[in-house]
Amino acid sequence: MGDLIVTCESRHSRNRGLGERIARGEAPENFEKTSHMVAEGVRTTQSAVALARKYGVDMPITGQVYRVLFEGGDPRQSIGALMQREPKPELRG
Repeated sequence: MGDLIVTCESRHSRNRGLGERIARGEAPENFEKTSHMVAEGVRTTQSAVALARKYGVDMPITGQVYRVLFEGGDPRQSIGALMQREPKPELRG
């Protein structure tokens, strides 16, 4: 839990730093080149999307993050797509 809090809140977090730079309009691929650091969330996103596709799991937030990181997606459009999607039950019982 501590790692999650630090990733979200600390101004020293590589993942947060990447997110802030994307929000300012910087291309995600520039982060590692210019900061010489790895934001582990980038590779985790690739793995999560691959597993979701393999097992047929709908992961709309992760899919939009992937779109921004690897397909040149616009973060603002991704937020709009998430907010406008049809509500579905999240739990199956």
